[in-house]
Amino acid sequence: MTFQLHKVNEKVPILLFPLISRSGLVEKLVGECLLVVEEGEDDGIGCRSSVVKLDDMPGGTKAFELVTKFCYGMKLELTALNVVALRCAAEYLQMTEDYGEGNLISQTELFLNEVFSSWTDSMKALETCEEVLPQAEELHVVSRCINSLAMKACADPALFSWPVSNDMNAKSPRDHTHTTLLWNGISLSASTAKSRPVTDDWWFEDVSFLSWPLYKRLIKEVENRGMNPERVAGSLVFYARRYLPSMHRQSSFKETNAASTISTPSESDQRTLLEELVGMLPLQKGVTQTKFLLRLLRTAMVLHSSSSCRENLERRVGAQLEQASLIDLLIPSIGYSTDTLYDIDCVQRIVDHCMSMNQVVCSGASTPSIVEEQNKLLDGSQSLAAMTMVADLVDSYLAEVAPDVNLKLPKFQALAAAIPDYARTRYDGIYHAIDIYLKAHHWLTESEREQICRLMNCQKLSLEASTHAAQNERLPLRVVVQVLFFEQLRLRTQISGWLFVSENLEASQNAIMQEDPLPPENRTLEMVDDVRERVSELEKECLSMRQEIQRLAKTKRRWNILLKMFPRKKVMPS
Repeated sequence: MTFQLHKVNEKVPILLFPLISRSGLVEKLVGECLLVVEEGEDDGIGCRSSVVKLDDMPGGTKAFELVTKFCYGMKLELTALNVVALRCAAEYLQMTEDYGEGNLISQTELFLNEVFSSWTDSMKALETCEEVLPQAEELHVVSRCINSLAMKACADPALFSWPVSNDMNAKSPRDHTHTTLLWNGISLSASTAKSRPVTDDWWFEDVSFLSWPLYKRLIKEVENRGMNPERVAGSLVFYARRYLPSMHRQSSFKETNAASTISTPSESDQRTLLEELVGMLPLQKGVTQTKFLLRLLRTAMVLHSSSSCRENLERRVGAQLEQASLIDLLIPSIGYSTDTLYDIDCVQRIVDHCMSMNQVVCSGASTPSIVEEQNKLLDGSQSLAAMTMVADLVDSYLAEVAPDVNLKLPKFQALAAAIPDYARTRYDGIYHAIDIYLKAHHWLTESEREQICRLMNCQKLSLEASTHAAQNERLPLRVVVQVLFFEQLRLRTQISGWLFVSENLEASQNAIMQEDPLPPENRTLEMVDDVRERVSELEKECLSMRQEIQRLAKTKRRWNILLKMFPRKKVMPS
């Protein structure tokens, strides 16, 4: 910016002396202008037609006006909102102690030290650094502000049970009122000086008003100072929810009202922010909520983020898939490349990442240490519990997407087969999904039905599921026979168990009778009768199941004869 001060003739006007006496740059430019006038030159440095020009003045006209007030001895009020611009302007104008004791550089430096003792003032000063960023970086004002904020954010206010920020409800740190109290270098207003509990997220909202480059530097600084990953992730989540409105179009967050006060960034800016933010999320498992990671993944698909960003999110979700919920895993398909309602391929990749990571955990190198072996067993039990939760989640997901007529059989099989057998304690969930799929895809051939039913382990079906499967006409006859066979085997096992108990009971009663001349005969006979009655009931159930198998076999043969006489045309999906 150019400032026209005075026309310079043969001698310097008296009103210009206060500026010359305080500024080395002004003294130099005025001297050059006088030399040009004397020699009659027209192209002097910083001078055109005897006019002094100040190019690239930090802070613009507002900062220069405050500088002139200082030079002319007028009252100048330094605040956290103008001290950075004045510090940069003073450096530009070379207002050092060589041009007067207590010059503007030393005055602004003293005030900056006071600013850095306050959280709110440090926030204000850092925000104003955006206006004079190159000069503020050169003078290390930005780094000093960030160090001050990082130190206070890493402090533990709970040790003092005092509030930290002077106005938590303010829209911006610039809206904070004048502070009067100090705690650990953090200013407090009188209205918030009352004792109240302080949580670890007290600083999230304040720093969320920073631009992304400054915010990113602050987060890296708090990480270097040892802040725990949960708090770092929490701040990043708060920032993402504020500046990624695409996430709010998918789900409601508590911070939706706060985000509405921010101007909506362009999709390009959102994509850049999302990709960089994902790279800054802590790598520790469980630090960032799986729900939030899946929201980020869905937003990344909407914004067409890079493949590396999406793969990063898929790996993070796969590492803690047991914490996910079904509703968050239902990611709609985007674009025209797929015809299914939900993005099955994305979930398949997530499950594959989960399985590969689980194999790495389970195949850890063995050590001779007893303590390490115990830890390994503990990790193995936790891993098994997590795998069981993943299996239940995948089975529920398959049941949810099974009605989609465009879902091809290979995709359904691949996702169901990704879960190992040991992870499913019961196969009721996968049976339910298969039943829904067969109902929605009634045109499948007999071989395809048998193929999809191979995903089901009939031995691990509950009594309710076995009863339903035995009467399910959509299942192939071979599968129904398997279900009935294993149910009969289960009944035989129960009968053998009852007989074993009965024999042991009789043997123990005989031993008691030999020792005790007055045994409780009536009670013993009653218990033996109950066991025999139960065995009789189980034998009747077994007989009825055999009759059911014979009936189904006859019915199946009749249907085969009819199908041969009247072959049906294969119905293809539209």
